[in-house]
Amino acid sequence: MGLKYLLDANIISEPMKPRPNTNVQDSLRHKWMETAVPAIVWHELLYGLHRLSDSRRKRAIADYLYTVVQNELEILPYDKLAAEWLAEERARLTQIGRPPPYADAQIAAIAIANDLTLVTRNTNDFLQFDGLTIENWFDKN
Repeated sequence: MGLKYLLDANIISEPMKPRPNTNVQDSLRHKWMETAVPAIVWHELLYGLHRLSDSRRKRAIADYLYTVVQNELEILPYDKLAAEWLAEERARLTQIGRPPPYADAQIAAIAIANDLTLVTRNTNDFLQFDGLTIENWFDKN
């Protein structure tokens, strides 16, 4: 089974919530082996972790990130192909007066470069990117 989905931070972090969304939980359970995480999201997750004070919650999040996410999912880099696509797409969007937020643009570029569907709750943040397929697992599939 190959990769099909690239997970945004709001999807990969959902299982650590006190009451995680059941639609996201079900989708993760059924599609886990088809998912990857962009390096930009990995950075966002670790940055959030390192900002927390030492606590039981911080240790649980660290365990989830390092034991589950890092060991079970592929973390995809922002590479040459992604950079080439983003340079063109960023120029297009800037010319029409809609320069994209850089982190979101890099996430979109990784999805495009790897022919993956981006899964995010924040679909509006990514609608401007040409050719990007988006799903929101918070909605019923």
